[in-house]
Amino acid sequence: MAFPEKLTFWWVLLVAIMLSPSHVSSFMTSSNSEANALLEWKASLDNQSQALLSSWIHNSSHPCKWIGITCKELNSISNITLPDFGLRGTLNSLNFSSFPNLQALELGGNQFIGSIPHEIGMLKELVLLDLSSNYLFGNIPTTLGNMTNLHYLSLYSNQFSGPIPPSIWNLVNLKGLTFYQNNISGSIPSEIGNLTKLSMLSLGRNLLLGSVPSSIGNLTELTYLNLCGNKLRGNLPSEMNSLRKMESLQIGENYFKGHFPQDICFGGLLVNITAHRNQFTGPIPRTLKNCSNLMRVRFESNQLTGNVTDAFGVYQNLRYIDLSNNALYGHLSPTWGQCRNLESLKISNNNLSGGIPLELSEATKLDQLDFSSNHLSGHIPKELSHLSSLSELMLDNNQLSKNIPIEIGLLTNLDQLSLANNHLSGSIPEQFEGLTNLWKLNLSGNKFSNLPSSLGKLQYLQFLDLSANSFSGGIPIMLRKLQQLENLNLSHNNFSGKIPSFFDDMKSLTMIDISHNKLEGPLPNIFAFRNASMETLKDNKGLCGNVSGLPICPTRSYSLRHHKRNKWVIYALSLGLGSVLLAIVLMGISYIVCHRKASQAKSQERDGRTQNLFAIWSYDGKLVYENIVEATEEFDEKYLIGAGGFGSVYKAELSTGQVVAVKKFHSVPNRNQCQQKAFVSEIRALTETRHHNIIKLYGFCWHSKFSFLVYEFLEGGSLDKILSDEMQAIALDWNKRIKVVEGVANASYYLHHGCSPPIVHRDISSKNVILDSDYEAHISDFGMAKLLYPDSNNWTSFAGTFGYAAPELAYTMEVTEKCDVYSFGVLALEIIMGKHPRDLMMSSTDTPIMVTHDFDLKEVLDQRLPYPRGSIAEKVLLIARIGFTCLNENPRTRPSMEQVCNELVVPKSYVSGSIP
Repeated sequence: MAFPEKLTFWWVLLVAIMLSPSHVSSFMTSSNSEANALLEWKASLDNQSQALLSSWIHNSSHPCKWIGITCKELNSISNITLPDFGLRGTLNSLNFSSFPNLQALELGGNQFIGSIPHEIGMLKELVLLDLSSNYLFGNIPTTLGNMTNLHYLSLYSNQFSGPIPPSIWNLVNLKGLTFYQNNISGSIPSEIGNLTKLSMLSLGRNLLLGSVPSSIGNLTELTYLNLCGNKLRGNLPSEMNSLRKMESLQIGENYFKGHFPQDICFGGLLVNITAHRNQFTGPIPRTLKNCSNLMRVRFESNQLTGNVTDAFGVYQNLRYIDLSNNALYGHLSPTWGQCRNLESLKISNNNLSGGIPLELSEATKLDQLDFSSNHLSGHIPKELSHLSSLSELMLDNNQLSKNIPIEIGLLTNLDQLSLANNHLSGSIPEQFEGLTNLWKLNLSGNKFSNLPSSLGKLQYLQFLDLSANSFSGGIPIMLRKLQQLENLNLSHNNFSGKIPSFFDDMKSLTMIDISHNKLEGPLPNIFAFRNASMETLKDNKGLCGNVSGLPICPTRSYSLRHHKRNKWVIYALSLGLGSVLLAIVLMGISYIVCHRKASQAKSQERDGRTQNLFAIWSYDGKLVYENIVEATEEFDEKYLIGAGGFGSVYKAELSTGQVVAVKKFHSVPNRNQCQQKAFVSEIRALTETRHHNIIKLYGFCWHSKFSFLVYEFLEGGSLDKILSDEMQAIALDWNKRIKVVEGVANASYYLHHGCSPPIVHRDISSKNVILDSDYEAHISDFGMAKLLYPDSNNWTSFAGTFGYAAPELAYTMEVTEKCDVYSFGVLALEIIMGKHPRDLMMSSTDTPIMVTHDFDLKEVLDQRLPYPRGSIAEKVLLIARIGFTCLNENPRTRPSMEQVCNELVVPKSYVSGSIP
């Protein structure tokens, strides 16, 4: 007679009880001991953690039925599995000696603090130990070497310091060892060669010194090796050629030198090779040519030499390759066109010669193409117009000649085009009008003599360099249409006559160079000219203006009313201001335009029909002041659209039809000094910045009754309100959310790496991210911003929004760029989750809980949207992983915004939890 499956278990147990009561007694004793140990540890955790372990109750049920607990054949506990559980406390109260049969201890992604007790070495049956992504510190205990059965040891993303204990190298059964992102120092000893079963070794982002021992060649099972971001130096041992199973090799950002192991891809399995920012010399490894699985290659910023014409083959999976900043020579191979999934091809600043192969046009997924600073010759192939996905085309500093092909105008996704310093001639094609997304155009250092009127249609152009060409006659009137232009260089041409009056309306302009022309007459009264240096104005025919080195122009007569208004403006704007703000005011009203890709065609069309009140801001500030007060009915609450700690934001439609956002500062007498400081900070920060993902500042006014800043009004509204509204959140689909994350990342990167001194926003949160009608993100509210001057005191009082502020601000008060990185991480998770991620990573006291990189997206993504698929799902997962990496408690172990942006633009093909 066969027993039903459900009865088999009880039958076996009944037989066991009947035949071996003494064994059952022993089992119950062992079980009670383990249960008591777990309950004692639970009692040491905080209240929230205890609530999460509510099933752990004495005598209520067998511990094998408790959450996170697994038993093996009803003997005793074999697994304690509580990753990403939200637990907070220490490991000190966990009696490790009570678990003689424990095989897996998984506590990664929680908030355990303190050191690892030495008693953990008593778990001699342990096969897997995961304590990653916690707040553990101190030395790695030597007793870990007692766990001779250990297969996987993961301590990454903590704060361990000191050297790796020598006993670790005795764990000969290890298959995975990850110490990534800690403060581990010392060297890698030759004893690492004992771990012959290792398939994964991750020691990146630490403080390791010395060279890589030759014994690493013993690790013939290794598929993944990460040593990036240390201080390792010397030659890589030739024994690395024996690592035939290698799939991902990440050794970038060290001080390695000498030749790269030539047979590193002899096994043909290599997918990712990252060796940038070292000092490698010699040729590209010869085995890479037939390394058909390659997806990502980074050799930039080394000293590599050799001929690259035939150094690479055809790679169907390759998405990203960067060989820039080396000393490579040879021709561009036509086989690059057969890499049909290639998105980024960068070989700038080398010694390449020859022409651009026509076959390159077959790689239709190319997004970035950078051959700048080489010796390329010939013409620009019209076939490049087939690269419809191209957003960056950088061919500057070569020896290209002839005309620009008119087909370039078909590259409608281009946002950056640089053809500077070549031998190009003829006319600039009228077809450039098709490059409607272009924000940067550099045609300097060529032989162009004709400027087409169609350039005026490039409405998002911010940077235009036409210097060192053969343009003559008056400055073209079509430039007046470029209302978002910020940087204009017309130097070293033959422009003549007076500077046109339309420049008075180009308030977005912040930098201009008209030197070495034949221009004459007065300078326009806008910031770009008032702030210009003599270097950017010299060698003209007869310029005049209020700039040191130029003669003063003849005095104009103004009406008494106009004079009084000017006097009132200076008085009103200077009341109560410190010297910094006063200096800004006396230079003129600051006007910043920061929009590149966002579609504001409707807004611009409206501005063309109505008077731009801010075009006269610097002449009649009182009129603007009165218009804003009138438009808001003295800041009536019905115009209120937002509020913050320092002020409230109102929507104002002015008499001219312009719609603006007005941030009015609170009038609290005993906080005047604080208000003034915030006011000055915001203006200084915004006048230092020029970026399309940063809010546009029109002007400002400081008055005893109302003090305010005037911004562009963005139709999309603030991100926090969009995410809290179900209909708007659904409209913000995955593509748009990815775009928002990238926009915030780009703006933060610019503040940290594109400004001098760097600017730390200090309050990046969903309430301070405003979307336009095209869902382009703009960072706003710079009241807390701080400029990081070198060699100055960057310590300050707490600022920011709880839940977004970096944890170190609670006890160090030191402001660094990594404070913004932390806030970005929170915001990135909020965008994909649809709500603040406090349920995942925050306790009731707003202290972050790190989450490991391996988790189910379905459990955390915004349930109001359908689950993403394909490449969108990959990008969302990447954002999640980057977000968690940004939340490391130790600021040093967080990535920089440069690393974040590089990662978002070019996702890795081999996900490793790192950002090399």
